[in-house]
Amino acid sequence: MTERHVYIQGVILNEETRCSLTDLCSLCGVSAEIIHEMIDEGIITPEGPSTLEWRFTSVAIKRVQTTMRLQRDLRINLPGCALALDLLDELEELRRLSLRR
Repeated sequence: MTERHVYIQGVILNEETRCSLTDLCSLCGVSAEIIHEMIDEGIITPEGPSTLEWRFTSVAIKRVQTTMRLQRDLRINLPGCALALDLLDELEELRRLSLRR
């Protein structure tokens, strides 16, 4: 019987993590055009005055990855993804508040 090995590769992110538009596209496997559409829809917000100076937080990376999964798995359009992400954020906040009590 042969042994099977599975290797998982990842990037560790923290709250101070900032990445460029190119890095975000690479990390999430999407084009800059898709990122621009997500910005227009309010899914993510870049920091910085111009496209060349834009920086994105680890939260933006997570939101882009979640959006891509929602589109792929559930075929939700970008406005629907924006709504779903807002609802998920509210749910997370409510859970966090209930744990404090």
